[in-house]
Amino acid sequence: MAAVLLRRTRQRLGISQAELARRAGVTRSVLSVYETGRREPGTETLARILAAAGFRLDIRPSLRDLDDERAARILEQVLELAEALPGRRRGGLRYPPFLGRIR
Repeated sequence: MAAVLLRRTRQRLGISQAELARRAGVTRSVLSVYETGRREPGTETLARILAAAGFRLDIRPSLRDLDDERAARILEQVLELAEALPGRRRGGLRYPPFLGRIR
C-alpha cells in the first residue's frame, strides 16, 4: 500500500525518484525499493517522504481492526448508554443479541 502511495505522490508532482529522495533525505535506491513494494517504510520514514512531497501523513485507528468480542462490548456499552438517556420512549430498548461480525 505504501508503494502505490509513494509512487503516485511522486508522479503527481512530476519529479524523479532522485529528486524526492534528495528532499526526503533518503537514497534513490531506498525510495525505489519502497515504491516497488520490496520493502515497507516505517511510519516515520513514510511521513518524512510524504512531507518532502508536500503532504502530511495522518494515521487514525481503524474500526475494521476490532475483533468480534471487542466490537460486541463496544456495541453493548453504546446501547446501555442509549437506554440511560432521557427520551420520549418508555421502557427499555430491545435489540437482538450480537451474532456476527461488524462490517
